[in-house]
Parts: sequence; structure tokens; C-alpha cells
Amino acid sequence: MDKTEEVNKNLNIELSEEIAEGVYANLAMIAHSSSEFVIDYIRLMPGVPKAKVKARIVITPEHAKRLLHALEENIQKYEKTFGEIKKNEQSPKFPINFGGTIGEA
Repeated sequence: MDKTEEVNKNLNIELSEEIAEGVYANLAMIAHSSSEFVIDYIRLMPGVPKAKVKARIVITPEHAKRLLHALEENIQKYEKTFGEIKKNEQSPKFPINFGGTIGEA
């Protein structure tokens, strides 16, 4: 048993109903200093010039590297089951009516 499995076996993680619902974000921006990585999860809406940060996560460099490895492992499992994830070099294109109509006040 590795260290992660040992910690997970003895760790009781509580997930509130509000957090369990999740927050939708379609962009992440990452910055770092010598002691931390800051990941801002942002929701972009078409036709709206202003985007909102929906969540900010601050982690240590060690945890950032663990996150990288966990994402790599999960992407490999995903692609094994569902096929390769295609990488689009262009910005996401949203349908014209994505997000409903835009009203004016």
C-alpha cells in the first residue's frame, strides 16, 4: 500500500451538499510564486465581455505536481474507455444562442 492509499484509508472526507453540486467553469488560469500555485476557474459566456472567477484554489508546488499526475492518470483511464480527447488549438466556439438571449436593462 502506498502513502496515498494509506492516507485515504484513514481520512474521513466530508462533502457538503452545496459543494457536491459543483460549479461550472470553462477556463482555468494558473499563476505561481515560489511557494504556491493559484488556479482560477472562470466561466466565460458568449457575448459577455466580462468573465467571472467562480473558484480560486491555492495549493503548494508539491500538491500541484500531485494534481498533474492525478489528472494524467485520469485522462489515460478516460481515453481508454471513451477514446482520445481531441485538443482544439482555437478558442472554444459557442453557438449563437448559447446561454439564452441577452437582455438589456
